[in-house]
Formats: sequence, structure tokens, C-alpha cells
Amino acid sequence: MNILIGCDPEVFVKKDGKFLSAFGLIKGDKKNPTPVNLGAVQVDGMALEFNTNPAASEEEFLINVTSVLNTLKLMVPTYEVVAVPVADFDPEYIKGQPAEALELGCDPDFNGWDGVANNKPDCERPFRTASGHVHIGWIDQPEKDLPFGPAAAVARQMDFFLGLGSLFYDGDTRRREMYGKAGAFRPKPYGAEYRTLSNMWLNDNKLIQWVFRNAKAGMTRLINGDELALKHGDIQEIINSSNKDAAMKIMKEENIEVPNV
Repeated sequence: MNILIGCDPEVFVKKDGKFLSAFGLIKGDKKNPTPVNLGAVQVDGMALEFNTNPAASEEEFLINVTSVLNTLKLMVPTYEVVAVPVADFDPEYIKGQPAEALELGCDPDFNGWDGVANNKPDCERPFRTASGHVHIGWIDQPEKDLPFGPAAAVARQMDFFLGLGSLFYDGDTRRREMYGKAGAFRPKPYGAEYRTLSNMWLNDNKLIQWVFRNAKAGMTRLINGDELALKHGDIQEIINSSNKDAAMKIMKEENIEVPNV
């Protein structure tokens, strides 16, 4: 089975140290992203988003992510592009944005632990969040029906291999008030989109490489019958409460690589 890894992170823009809306800064949106070398870019609400071509190797994944992110930065040369989980805006500034910039959660995502759709986020809050979604492909010939059950199993496995480890480089908790609770996923024709991570892993090449390695390792073990949720049960509370001690215990027991930060 050929495992491919891609991503579609979101980033914010700043000018003179202040967060500003990215709406309208570049061409491309959710329905019609702008193709660039090794991926595509687009506006996503008040943030910018980029996506990368699927990668079969750690080196390819790193090249894809850094290349497309650098291309995006060059497209907004008068702004600072920052990868942080939460950006605070003045409430009046948010109210002045066009309706398209304020829409959140256009398509539902789901909880891999119970299969239920997650609640749509509250767009009235005076902050916005940015994610670092990881796309995992294992289906060579996509079928009409999305692989909901297998994708949910992948999301649970990624909670062990990515979600637990993210607690050691991402100390933010506010983002989970809107997005990114444990097990968040969407089924895709090629596999699954794991939506728990923020964009913080973009800030270090070692973390970018760690994301690929651990996603690949988790998938390999799942395919070989080593489904960690069957051993350890539901670990949502560990991730959602940022319980590092419990996370480290499981990662050591299962020999899961902890991010080196």
C-alpha cells in the first residue's frame, strides 16, 4: 500500500506588529485555489491557506511545504506571514469584514472517536484560529463513497502519533475552543484529513519532518494491525486538556517519536 502525505495549513498576516485580515490579498479561494509549484494557495476567511502536493518521502514533504510557504510569502511582500494558532482582532475590525471573510466551518468535520459531526465554530468571537491539517492518502483508485469508517480509524491513530506529540511544541489551548479537538477528521476520496493539529509545526523544519515521519509510522502500524485505540482506549481528554504527563507515558510505552523541540 502506497502512503502519501500532504497538508493544507493556514497562516495569518501582520503589518507593523498588528494582525490584519488577509481577505483579498491573493487570488484563489476554497473552490478555486491558485496553483503554484508543488501545491496551491488561497484566501481562507481572514487568513491565508496553502496546500501541498502529496509526498511519498520525508524529504519530498519538507520540500513541498517550505517551497509553497515561501511562494505564498513572496505573494504578499509587504506583510509578515506568521504561523500561530490564534490571532486576536478588534471586534469592530471583524464586523467591518465582508461576509465571505467571516464564514467559518463551511463543511463539517467529524470526531473520529464517536463519528459525530463537530459543532460549527462561533464566528462572533474576536479571534480567529489557524490549523495545520495533515492529509493522508492510501487509496489508489478512489471510489464514489468516502471511506468514513477507515478515515475515523486513521484519525484515532493520528491522535496517538501526532496529537499527543503536538502538546510538546504547541502550548496554545484557545484554538480548541473553536477547532482542533482530538480526533477531528474528514473522509477524503483518497483517504483522510486529520484536523487536530494547529499550524505551529510550520515554524521548524524538524517539526515538519516529524509530522511526516509520525504520520507514516502511525499508518504503517495501523495497516499492520497495531491499532493503538484498541490498547489504550479513548485518549481525547489527554489531548483536549493538554495532559503532557499522560501523553508522554503512552508515547514512551508505544515507542512513538516525541518531537525534538
